[in-house]
Amino acid sequence: MANKRKMTMGLIVGNRGFFPAHLAKTGRDEMTQVLQKAGMDVIVLGPEESKHGAVETYEEAKRCAELFKSKADAIDGVVVTLPNFGDERAIADTLRLARLGVPILVQATPDTQSKMTITHRRDSFCGKMSACNNLQQYGIPYSLTTLHTESPDSPEFAKDLEWFAAVCRVVKGLRNLRIGALGARPTAFNTVRYSEKLLEASGISVETLDLSEVLGRISRMKDTDEAAVQKLQSIQKYVTTTDIPQAALLKMAKLGAVIDQWMKATDLQISAVQCWTSLEENLGVVPCTVMSMMSDSLLSSACEVDVCGVLGMHALQLASETPSALLDWNNNYGNDPNKAVCFHCSNLPRHFFNEVRMDYQAIIAGTVGKENTFGTCVGKVKSGAMCFARFSTDDTSGRIRGYTGNGRFTDDPLETFGGAGVVEIPGLQKLLRYICENGFEHHVAANFSSVAPAVHEATRNYLGWEMYAHAG
Repeated sequence: MANKRKMTMGLIVGNRGFFPAHLAKTGRDEMTQVLQKAGMDVIVLGPEESKHGAVETYEEAKRCAELFKSKADAIDGVVVTLPNFGDERAIADTLRLARLGVPILVQATPDTQSKMTITHRRDSFCGKMSACNNLQQYGIPYSLTTLHTESPDSPEFAKDLEWFAAVCRVVKGLRNLRIGALGARPTAFNTVRYSEKLLEASGISVETLDLSEVLGRISRMKDTDEAAVQKLQSIQKYVTTTDIPQAALLKMAKLGAVIDQWMKATDLQISAVQCWTSLEENLGVVPCTVMSMMSDSLLSSACEVDVCGVLGMHALQLASETPSALLDWNNNYGNDPNKAVCFHCSNLPRHFFNEVRMDYQAIIAGTVGKENTFGTCVGKVKSGAMCFARFSTDDTSGRIRGYTGNGRFTDDPLETFGGAGVVEIPGLQKLLRYICENGFEHHVAANFSSVAPAVHEATRNYLGWEMYAHAG
């Protein structure tokens, strides 16, 4: 897996002159230290640029906005800290003038009960309401801490900062995203239809490549081609390939090399690949292992050209910085209303298993023959926290909508093929009813994390999608 990306936060320190200004000075220093301790770079006015490096006047707002604009490419989000009441106009003016379009977290430092005299009283409890009121008037979206007031060095703010960082990653990662759609939607899967135009309206582009072009490039690639040889070695290191024919492995390697070259040449971050059943009939393998390797490397890849499915995978991956998978809501698990079996054939990333091996695709084999279906990643999904998400383009209403939630993968026994695991989700029957009543697809993106609130906030508040947060 890739290393976690270092984040950069713009910092606005609120101040209002008739409140204790020394609180702005200590508040700036304290919040800067907290952000740096969290591994973040901080862009903030210095005390030589404004009073205590805070923002109170329109001139200071312009100065801070210019600083932010000069670092706009680096800034992932903005933290507004209120060590005292703060000037709500200066905060809103700074953000309007900077026009960063990034998530904003508004934090207010609590008063201390024993320090309520004029020399130490903060009133940030009240000031936060005024700041938010002005942001609303300016049409600037923002996020809030869990508690109305939180100390920068508190466990509560540390947790909120982690959540906010995930929100920032999702927003930045989905804007200007380029998705590769390799092949046509399988005829039997109307469920994976989507609108490129609605995605484009959110800054998400889709680059297509016909499967015939992929097969043509593979046919022209020599067995000794350096890219194919390297990919073959990577496959054999990635997963146990005992009893898999060498000819099938070489076909997978060439397929992987061609996809890698295409994605690099067209600057694609994630992909959705046609499988059923053209690749089996025309190439003689399934693409599962190649796709599994991409997802495990944080280059999410979904089967059946489910572009909205891989979008869900990517959002969860951005939030958690760990691999995602695309699963079917597939079976009930006995009589437990809060448990289900999630399954795919499978192309699940290695991250999802304790043990995994390559095998053939048992379902398609009955149609095209076992010898044409080698390449699946087979194993039982390990136990742990589970986060899920699904997005869908609703052409008739002209909107993107979706749902998110948290649950867990369990240790419950399960004997089946492919990649499968038992999930437990509080209020699962309510969720399933919501899915069916609103016509959502049977595919769902999953991740070993609990980042649903961050994905929900990013997509609803900053991208403007219609989202449902499942809470049991």
